[in-house]
Amino acid sequence: MFKTHMGPLEDSSALVYLRPETAQGIFVNFINVQQSSRQKLPFGICQIGKSFRNEITPGNFIFRTREFEQMEMQFFVEPGTDMEWFEKWKESRMAWHRGLGLDEARLQYHPHGPTELAHYARAAFDIEFDFGGTLGSQEIEGIHNRGDFDLGKHQEFSGKRLEYVDQAANKRYLPFVIETACGPNRTLLALLVNAYREETVPGEEEGRVVMGFHPALAPVKAGVFPLTKKDGQPEMAHAVADDLRKRFPVFYDEAGAIGRRYRRQDEAGTPFCITIDPDSTKNHDVTIRFRDDMGQIRVAASQAADVIARYLAADISVADSRKVPVA
Repeated sequence: MFKTHMGPLEDSSALVYLRPETAQGIFVNFINVQQSSRQKLPFGICQIGKSFRNEITPGNFIFRTREFEQMEMQFFVEPGTDMEWFEKWKESRMAWHRGLGLDEARLQYHPHGPTELAHYARAAFDIEFDFGGTLGSQEIEGIHNRGDFDLGKHQEFSGKRLEYVDQAANKRYLPFVIETACGPNRTLLALLVNAYREETVPGEEEGRVVMGFHPALAPVKAGVFPLTKKDGQPEMAHAVADDLRKRFPVFYDEAGAIGRRYRRQDEAGTPFCITIDPDSTKNHDVTIRFRDDMGQIRVAASQAADVIARYLAADISVADSRKVPVA
């Protein structure tokens, strides 16, 4: 625990402790949650919040700090099924990180050996991401089989029974716990490092910077640009942008050359750009440009929102977006 004092006086009456993890609050409230929500095993309780550790030598960027965000799940299971659930959650959590768009080649498991295993743990694996450079591979999540250590200790020292009553099987027992503990700050950094790339562009002296976010995570889904500020193009572009905003975040831009506007959105990670040109006002269609390969397609203006929504629903990288049928 992180010991400190609350208030102006540093005496024993002002002594407080900051939690080193979010897990223990979950264990203390296990019976309350289980009974009030009528949960049957297996089930999990999740929490996200601040944790604190009295690091003697903080540093190494965000990887050793005294205050940090933590999101944890304690998944309660019947004893004897714990290693099966441990393997399931180990695979599920790795799949979650891959689903965010993290490069599979940069992700790996790190098993805890006998000298690394916490005294309460029956098994433990870290999920590591290769940040490159001086940081190298760092833990972004841990999956642990905590057995019944935590509930057992709380039961022992509180004197309150924390056993689960399995009425169907006519037995009661202390559940075993599979824990997943993830660092949101570390995961966000991994997403930024994974997405950033610098590219040369054929036919251009200057290259481009791209934040290749998975479309589901991109803060802006589409940029809308009139090619020029005349011939009704801005009016049509505003109408298209208003239609798209009903369904996802959109950025409107009419300042500067079209190439520079594309580059600004590439740097922001926007997966799709929609351009309105002189032909658009005549034919009521638009050009959709894809961030990753800079390819383009032409679609009816009235269908632009549906087309982009179809790409987003496909849950694939932007590089593969043009493989999705537009109609």
